[in-house]
Amino acid sequence: MTQPEALKSLLESVATGEVNPAVALEKLKHFAYEPVGDFARIDHHRTLRTGFPEVIWGQGKTPEQIAQIMEVMRSHNPLVMATRIEPAVYTQLQEKVADLYYYPSARICAITPAAIEPQYSGTVGILSAGTADLPVAEEAAVTAELCGLRVQRLWDVGVAGIHRLLSNRHVIDSASVLIVVAGMEGALPSVVAGIADCPVIAVPTSVGYGASFGGIAPLLTMLNSCAAGVGVVNIDNGFGAAILAGQILQTAHKLQVAE
Repeated sequence: MTQPEALKSLLESVATGEVNPAVALEKLKHFAYEPVGDFARIDHHRTLRTGFPEVIWGQGKTPEQIAQIMEVMRSHNPLVMATRIEPAVYTQLQEKVADLYYYPSARICAITPAAIEPQYSGTVGILSAGTADLPVAEEAAVTAELCGLRVQRLWDVGVAGIHRLLSNRHVIDSASVLIVVAGMEGALPSVVAGIADCPVIAVPTSVGYGASFGGIAPLLTMLNSCAAGVGVVNIDNGFGAAILAGQILQTAHKLQVAE
C-alpha cells in the first residue's frame, strides 16, 4: 500500500468511527516521508512527533542537493533551515531558492515565516567563553530563535576574566536553561553551573592550542565537571544544544498544562 493509500485508509477509518482521532494522530506522527532524488528522504512529520522540524545538515551536501531538499520542505513546513552553510555555498543557494535568509555568524540559512512567536515561556541564556567561540554560540542562538525560543546572549565571559561573568549574573539568574559554549580548557560551564539554579548545557568547541586536541580537552573537562546539573553535547554542536534546550522548555510546558 502506498503512502497516499494508507493515509486515505486511515482517514476513512476515522470518518467511520473505527479509529479514534487520538489513535490516528499517533499513527500520523510516524507516517510521512518524501524522497528527494536518490539522495534524501525528508521527514515531514518530525515537528508533529518531536515539536521541532527536521533541519538540513549542509556540510558535505552540494548546493544543488540542498536547494532541492529546501524546495520540497518548504511546501510542508513554515520554517526550512540548513546549518553549516559557508558563504560561498549561500551565494549559490541564493540563485536557486527564493526568500532565503543567511545568518553569517551562525552559518545558517533559512526560509522563515513572517513572524516567529515564542512557543514556550522561559528564556534560553547562551554564554560564550571567548569571541572565537561565537560561530558555535551563534549557531545555538539562531537555531533556538528560529525554533520559537526566547534567547538572551552573553558573549566573551570566560574564566580568564571571571569578573566579566560575575558582573552579568542577572543573565544566569533570569534563564530557564543555560547553554554555555567554551573552548581551550572548557572550564566555564562548571563555573556557571555552580551558581545557576537551572539546567546547564555545555558545548565544547574546537578552539584552542595544540593540547586542546581539537576540542577533546574541553569536552573531557565538561564531562568531568564537579558541578551538578551539567549536560554535555558533542564538540561544536551548537545546534544540538539549542534543540535540547527547547526540549527542556517543551517538557516544562507540558507539565504546566497537565497541572
